[in-house]
Amino acid sequence: MKTITGLLIAIFFLSACNTIHGVGQDIQRGGEKVKDAATDVQQKL
Repeated sequence: MKTITGLLIAIFFLSACNTIHGVGQDIQRGGEKVKDAATDVQQKL
């Protein structure tokens, strides 16, 4: 029973890390889009 519980906890934490990593990538892509938009505006000035 302890082994199963330990495995379930490990799977939960590994999936959480994967999700957090994905969110970080999404935020990074959003930041790149904002940077690109700011660069476009700056070039037009």
